[in-house]
Amino acid sequence: MALVPYVENQLPALSKLHNSSVHFRFANHDLRLAQDWKKLGVAAVVWDAAVVMCVYLEMGKVDLKGKRIIELGAGTGLVGIVAALLGGLVTITDREPALDFLSANVKANLAPDSQELVVSELTWGVGLDRYPAGGYDLVLGADIIYLEDTFQALMQTLEHLCSDSTVVLLACKIRYERDTNFLSLLRCRFSVEEVHYDKERDIHVYKAYKLPINRDL
Repeated sequence: MALVPYVENQLPALSKLHNSSVHFRFANHDLRLAQDWKKLGVAAVVWDAAVVMCVYLEMGKVDLKGKRIIELGAGTGLVGIVAALLGGLVTITDREPALDFLSANVKANLAPDSQELVVSELTWGVGLDRYPAGGYDLVLGADIIYLEDTFQALMQTLEHLCSDSTVVLLACKIRYERDTNFLSLLRCRFSVEEVHYDKERDIHVYKAYKLPINRDL
């Protein structure tokens, strides 16, 4: 998630975002995630899309055990932590200012000797050669498509990370026209289908595969 401070909002629905920590139970583990809205804004709170993504991963519809997984815009790290607990070999990424916060959540919720998860800096579209081209089985993103200015860089990043067999899972709330605009952009290079919808939270989960390049053109 990008580091974008939010103006203080008194709506009751947002009050949970100002809590210093939140608790969940996933993958037979009790998890405690620190939050820091005032310092890091949207990058440092658990959004509903992350929770729904974790619920979907627990359904077992995507094989995680031993799979090479990368999470984009990891924020608090909840999704990546759950993916690791479910057996994935996970790299969770975000921009540099969020890494200390992200690493602290990882250390608080995984065993000290855990080899299943690493934290790494990734600004979309920048320094992508540090990550293997097409080197991941699964790419995860929860609530990462809300800033239109980042769409091209995100697409560039997805195209670099994915092979034709890579599964992309994106969880999001369709709030504005720009959200559907990104899905239209994604469909230019990926096959996209909705695989889960959480009605209570109004969160969609999409699965995408990179389309093969037609070399006859």
